[in-house]
Amino acid sequence: MSVAKAVVEDAHRVPPRERIIAVACDLFYRFGIRGVGVEAIAEAANTNKMTLYRHFSSKDELVAECLREFARKAQAFWSELEVQHPGDPQAKLRRWLAVKGDRLADAEERGCEFCNAAVELPEKDHPARKIIEAFKTEQRERLEGLCREAGMPHPGQCADELFLLFEGARVSMQSVGREGPGARFVRMGEAIIAHHSRGPA
Repeated sequence: MSVAKAVVEDAHRVPPRERIIAVACDLFYRFGIRGVGVEAIAEAANTNKMTLYRHFSSKDELVAECLREFARKAQAFWSELEVQHPGDPQAKLRRWLAVKGDRLADAEERGCEFCNAAVELPEKDHPARKIIEAFKTEQRERLEGLCREAGMPHPGQCADELFLLFEGARVSMQSVGREGPGARFVRMGEAIIAHHSRGPA
């Protein structure tokens, strides 16, 4: 059962705002932002448009809040890395690679929520744009910090390579399928980490 479905089925205990966000996140990811209207979101959340607009002034603001929710979930992942591998940055890097590889192998994977939104929302003044840019920047900086902790002589370059590899793998999975280059993400990532762990040539 999806999180959104579970939230709606427990509607008598879950406040309308939370139901709307859960359903909107699910629908936007599966069908695209432009492909889902507020009426469909309200209906799926077991509420109505009036209630939706009471919590969100516009669909654009709801989109922005959904991206904030996706970002909060990503933050939890980094916190888990710290708890699972305290003081072991190499183990954290390997875990990062494994988790991202599992994400790519997920049959329900539809690419990156933030990249998908960026493609659908080209307007620079859209409230979601700053959230997208801030999230991507933070993820790349966190990765660089992890590479630096691991003692790599060029942590920025290693982080760039891993970051771009994952971004490209997600696009590849969507465009050419699971048998394409994205299927070798973990192996290529391991090679990048091994290369940078050897130190300067």
